[in-house]
Amino acid sequence: MRFRAAVLRGYTDPFTVEDVVLRAGPAAGELLVEIKASGMCRTDLAVRCSAGRSPLPAILGHEGAGVVVATGGGPEDAIGTGDHVVLSFDSCGHCPTCRAAAPAYCDSFAALNLFGGRKEDTPRLTDAAGGAFAPRWFGQSSFARYALVAARTAVRVDPALPLALLGPLGCGFLTGAGAVLNTFRAGPGDPLVVLGAGAVGLAAVMAATATGAHAVAVDRHPERLALAERFGATPLPATAAGLPERIRRLTDGGARYALDTTADPALINDALHALRPTGTLGLVARLPGTLPLAPGTLDRGRTVRHICEGDAVPALLIPRLTALWQAGRFPFDQLIRTYPLDAVNEAERDSDAGRVVKPVLLPDT
Repeated sequence: MRFRAAVLRGYTDPFTVEDVVLRAGPAAGELLVEIKASGMCRTDLAVRCSAGRSPLPAILGHEGAGVVVATGGGPEDAIGTGDHVVLSFDSCGHCPTCRAAAPAYCDSFAALNLFGGRKEDTPRLTDAAGGAFAPRWFGQSSFARYALVAARTAVRVDPALPLALLGPLGCGFLTGAGAVLNTFRAGPGDPLVVLGAGAVGLAAVMAATATGAHAVAVDRHPERLALAERFGATPLPATAAGLPERIRRLTDGGARYALDTTADPALINDALHALRPTGTLGLVARLPGTLPLAPGTLDRGRTVRHICEGDAVPALLIPRLTALWQAGRFPFDQLIRTYPLDAVNEAERDSDAGRVVKPVLLPDT
């Protein structure tokens, strides 16, 4: 089976859109999905900075949405041909954290999703000349017309929903909304500060508004702050003097929860100082180095924890988010700009330049 895909062959190279060949169909526990849309996430682009740990050449993409065209059977084959699905991250399904309904903390998460897990003796996906690609990215490799995926990554959705919009629910929007809904369990009136108003941060703002929480959004870019305000947050420039004090004033004495999407140590320290006693700071962005903490930041019962994939079980959270969207309470579609697959490099440039919050590639355009 031959189809088009966006291939990254070198860490500093542009993507090339080329013919690839699937030499065998789905095995037990796998699905073949015709991709209708795939979001471009910062994690896809971070491969360029992975110091060679993420193997190349590779087909990236891990926010796919599409239609199942073939199944491999097996005990996980609850999804059938013709089903509409959103694809999320991969997990092993049997380690202690997977069994405890925490698949984002799977013992094999990094290997399966980032560094070439599920290696094959005979590669099934190659380029037109027979050259092998790295094992599938995040269980998907969805920057392509078709993706061979682990069945556990797929979440069935209502076929009436627009697949062109749904892909980012598998990772970016899942992460931000899940931090608010699952990790913090924020409720009416809870004060929350969100550092960084990109795709993850704005999803957190939307989720906070949907639950009745009071969100303050901090960002350096006025246009991102305007978006956060549109979605119900109080905007606050990251460059404002006395940021912790201003957050405390806006949150009636301090935030109960803070979500950092920036990995900026100065902002993280500001957020900790702005927390009320027993407040919690969640970190979702990978820190580039050490995180020096100022004196007093962890006093009075404050805690810091890492949040992966919004602490989500995708099969539970994705339907919740689509229901909120249908009710007009999670307007994530307002963050999306679509691009044909051939424009993958333009989408990356626009994302890097901040001209778009969430690029989505349409392989059949």
